[in-house]
Amino acid sequence: MTSPALLTTTDARAKAETLARGAVEARVAACAQIGGPVTSVYRWQGAVETAEEWQVVFKTTEARYPALEAHLLAAHDYDTPEILASPVARASADYAAWVEQETTPAP
Repeated sequence: MTSPALLTTTDARAKAETLARGAVEARVAACAQIGGPVTSVYRWQGAVETAEEWQVVFKTTEARYPALEAHLLAAHDYDTPEILASPVARASADYAAWVEQETTPAP
């Protein structure tokens, strides 16, 4: 399995839950895990900012990645949301099959 795990962040737990639930309901992710809060330090519009954020990690397939990215770009309220995908080099066969099943669009 070389499916991606996709990471994004948002500034409120409720927003993280909305992004997670929306992606799973749309079948572009099999599941999403929310962690946080985390402290992010970044440069934005010429100033160094510090913010409390929640991370959301989505599990999907390579085939569904474009749909998940498009879903997040449409649903996220950040001007430039963090969307990072990392390949999953290996996964158990049963888990990989479950991710594939859960991200297959309903007929």
